[in-house]
Amino acid sequence: MRKKKVKIVVDSDVLIHFAKGGVLSFLPNIFPDYQYIILSIVYDEVQTLHTQLDNQIKFLKNIMLEDFAPTDGMLLEFAKLKNSFGEGESACMAYCKFNQDVVGSSNLKDIKEYCNVNHITYVTTLDFLYYAFKRNIFTAQECNKIIQDIRTHGSKLPDITIEKYICTVEL
Repeated sequence: MRKKKVKIVVDSDVLIHFAKGGVLSFLPNIFPDYQYIILSIVYDEVQTLHTQLDNQIKFLKNIMLEDFAPTDGMLLEFAKLKNSFGEGESACMAYCKFNQDVVGSSNLKDIKEYCNVNHITYVTTLDFLYYAFKRNIFTAQECNKIIQDIRTHGSKLPDITIEKYICTVEL
């Protein structure tokens, strides 16, 4: 029997998206039964968000910074992934492969195939927003504004409304 997935390992793009949407502080509320992990290597990638993240880590119980110190198989997997992908994505995928946790990333070009082949669950920014809408954290109008704000601030995200988005992830 597989162990229950209890951690969401968040990559920099999701953190950046939620910051650009002005709703970073809401991210840990979307899946409150999960521990949100920001690996140190990802934290280093988002230096402009350190103050916001530090405040969340200090005051919220379900978000934490974790030192990325892979050993043995995880270290080899990370090194292999790093040849093709960014350090943050590589760290998140290697960590989740060896811990059976969930990757939080919208960089589908990099993570989708690897996660599917290795049976790693992943959630994207739109998946997070979908669940925020379904759980009444945000209204449809708020979700659609967040999506547009993220796009307006230069991040890649599909031009879609939350009502038309089809989420395939069950958490």
